[in-house]
Amino acid sequence: MVWLRRTTHYLFIVVVAVNSTLLTINAGDYIFYTDWAWTSFVVFSVSQSTMLVVGAIYYMLFTGVPGTATYYATIMTIYTWVAKGAWFALGYPYDFIVTPVWIPSAMLLDLTYWATRRNKHAAIIIGGTLVGLSLPIFNMINLLLVRDPLEMAFKYPRPTLPPYMTPIGPQVGKFYNSPVALGSGAGAVLSVPIAALGAKLNTWTYRWMAA
Repeated sequence: MVWLRRTTHYLFIVVVAVNSTLLTINAGDYIFYTDWAWTSFVVFSVSQSTMLVVGAIYYMLFTGVPGTATYYATIMTIYTWVAKGAWFALGYPYDFIVTPVWIPSAMLLDLTYWATRRNKHAAIIIGGTLVGLSLPIFNMINLLLVRDPLEMAFKYPRPTLPPYMTPIGPQVGKFYNSPVALGSGAGAVLSVPIAALGAKLNTWTYRWMAA
């Protein structure tokens, strides 16, 4: 049954990593940020934080080796950069899809696991909080380094959007003044229970295989 258990673990890891890539491709382009102004940045940050932490902590607890979360985030990053090539082949600029910065947040999760001597609960609470807090900050820095999103949205409209969802000017300050702070706060709160879910999925898989 060992081979079946390991196969199930690796299959789950691949599925989560691929889903995170699809989430980024579908929601991480410039249109997403400009259609919904900075409200979308908060939604995107929270979704990416939770998607990262559930797979990273599952994989990390499965191996029991600090550094595995960073390895998992690297896989997600590579998947996304490869998938960007499909948009490039359609005539879009290669940076049309904004690849989230997962790796530094995953390193914080690994560091927490290592510093607490492989304490699972500390990894869930402290590591999950750090991932939720840090990922929006790194993503905002990432956005500041790419070309103007509004200009690119008008120049390269996404063909899958209906006509009424045309790009609009960012309404900064209309709903709140700090999307990074809101994204970090919401991400820190939500990443902890999602991290606990990832840890529980690891336990459930072992119990299912042992049955």
